[in-house]
Formats: sequence, structure tokens, C-alpha cells
Amino acid sequence: MRAAALDRFGGPEVLTLHTLPVPDVGPSEVLIATHTAGVGGWDADIRDGWWPGGGRPQFPLVLGTDGSGTVVKAGSRVRRFAPFDTVYAYSFANPKDGFYAEYVAVAAENVGRPPAVLSMRDAGAVPTTGLTALQGIDDALHVKRGEAVVIHGASGGVGSLALQFAKMRGARVLATASGSDGVVLARRLGADAAVDGRRVDVKAAALEFAPEGVDAVLALAGGKPLTRLLDAVRRGGRVAFPNGVEPAPRKRRGLSVKSYDAVAGVKEFERLGRAIEAARLKVPITAEYSLEQAVKAHQRLAKGHVPGKIVLRIRGGALRRT
Repeated sequence: MRAAALDRFGGPEVLTLHTLPVPDVGPSEVLIATHTAGVGGWDADIRDGWWPGGGRPQFPLVLGTDGSGTVVKAGSRVRRFAPFDTVYAYSFANPKDGFYAEYVAVAAENVGRPPAVLSMRDAGAVPTTGLTALQGIDDALHVKRGEAVVIHGASGGVGSLALQFAKMRGARVLATASGSDGVVLARRLGADAAVDGRRVDVKAAALEFAPEGVDAVLALAGGKPLTRLLDAVRRGGRVAFPNGVEPAPRKRRGLSVKSYDAVAGVKEFERLGRAIEAARLKVPITAEYSLEQAVKAHQRLAKGHVPGKIVLRIRGGALRRT
């Protein structure tokens, strides 16, 4: 199979096209013919040399934490999926390599059935960002109807979905975005108010939005603007951020500050699917590249300011029965 892989850590240029064996399928795994793979900042972190849990991976290393595709083979213990099923999946640091490849073997518990409202391309962009967004809104912040919520970093891959999930839960949402195009995107996705977090005093904007203080903040970017924003959270308010946001917000007296990681699983994918349908989710994709252009996708990442998500198109269509 063709795969975009690393032979060493480094800049975007180390990501090259390889011919590798199709991975074996274990009893509890499925083999997926990949249609679309998501591209995220975490992929660039790994390419640069970071590896979760320490240690070093084996090279060549295929990147990619999520994607969509068609089941080719199901392991002997798998009952939920069969060949030709359309699926999407999330597996961080997948032991049998990632989704920048024509085929990927994934534990069946990390695989779901995408809602019919999603195209294969959108489904490939959603698993990592969708699970992170929904679990931030529901599990870390417990957002309730009528609350004033700030999505800090609302124009990114996670933030653009979290904004929509917060609105689905009935919250009033202030989006802090990056650039004028990010502000336009946030408003298009349903934000009640949106500001450019790099150019506007976010504390003042938050207090104008909620004069008694905001109830909750999902922090998807760190630094001084976030520190300033937390001054606008009411006493007893909540702040949550995915692990990896740097610098991480410090704990504050009177506020609940919680970090979390996205969790994949059968129930988690079922809940994500219901939320996608209920929110009538829009998946903003800013750029699409072929597998051969994976280096260009990472060069685009390196430029920064990516509204929505970048994807790799691995193959043109779903597999069909013959």
C-alpha cells in the first residue's frame, strides 16, 4: 500500500511517500480502506519529535489519528462491522500506524458508523476534533441551556465544532477566533457574538457579552489572551482545556479548571453520531490534499492560522461490492 510516512523526525520535508505492507488484522480489529484522513497540529508535533508516553516509535512511521473509509476485513471477534461498511475512526498513537495510508488496522472499539448527514470527506475530518469538542462541552464543562459560554479558539478544528455543540445544548456562545476570516466563520456557525482574540481585549468582550461574568470557557489556545479572559469568568464558573494546550491555564481560586483527553469507544461514537445529527453539524474544511501532497498539507499547517480542518484525500470513493 501507499503511505505518507517518516523515516526520521523533522520538518514537513521528512514526510514522504512510501510503499509499505498492508497491516495485519488482529482478532479485535478492523482493516479500513481509507477514504479521507484528518490532518491536525498533533500530527505536526509527532513529526517534530514528540511521542506520547515517552520513548521513540519505530520507523517508518505513518502519521494520522483519524479518518473515514470502508471496512475491508473484520477480525474474528468483531461482530459490529463487516466488509463494505462505511466507518470513521479515531486512534491516537495507533500501534499499527496511522491514517495517512491506503489501509489502516484499528481496534474495533475505536471505530464508529458516521451519520448519514456526513459525507465521507467530512466524516474523515471529524473523529478527533468531534470527540474532543463534544466531550469538552458535555463531560468537562457540563454546559446547560441559557449559560454564557466562551469558545476560546473557535475557528480551529475543535473550536468550530465545539461552538456548534454548545449551541445545540442551548448555550449563548461568545467565540474568540483568529483573524477576520475566523470571526466570519464563527458567526456563520452560529456564534451569538464573535471577536478576533488577537486584536480585541477578550476580557472586555466577555464582560460585555455577560456582564455578571461568563459561566464556562472551553480553552483551545493558551497564552496571555486566555489569562486575561479568565478574569471574566464568574466565581464558581468552569474552565476546561484539552491536554496539549500550551501554556496551560493555571488553577484559580473560585474556578473549576479541568484538563481532559478525548476518549474513543463504542458509546462515545454513538453519542457523537447523535450530537452530529442534532446539531446539523457543519464541518469546515479549509484545504484538501492528496496523499502524495502530504508534505504540502504539513507546510500549510506550519504557516499557522488554519480555520477549520485540513484533510488528505486517500482514495476517490467507497469500495463497492462486486
